[in-house]
Amino acid sequence: MTKNAGTFDRIVRIILGIGLLTWAAAFNGPVWAWIGILPLATGALGFCALYSLLGINTCSIKK
Repeated sequence: MTKNAGTFDRIVRIILGIGLLTWAAAFNGPVWAWIGILPLATGALGFCALYSLLGINTCSIKK
């Protein structure tokens, strides 16, 4: 699993994931807000399966 998400992309995903999870857990947000686990995980890992399928790579590190 090679990284395909760049630094800015990862930061945005982590912030979005934390925001959605906080909304769901602390403020009784809707059930779908638990989807915040996905952007949080992809941001932490630096790998996005959808990017792989679409051939997108925002990571500046080359092999």
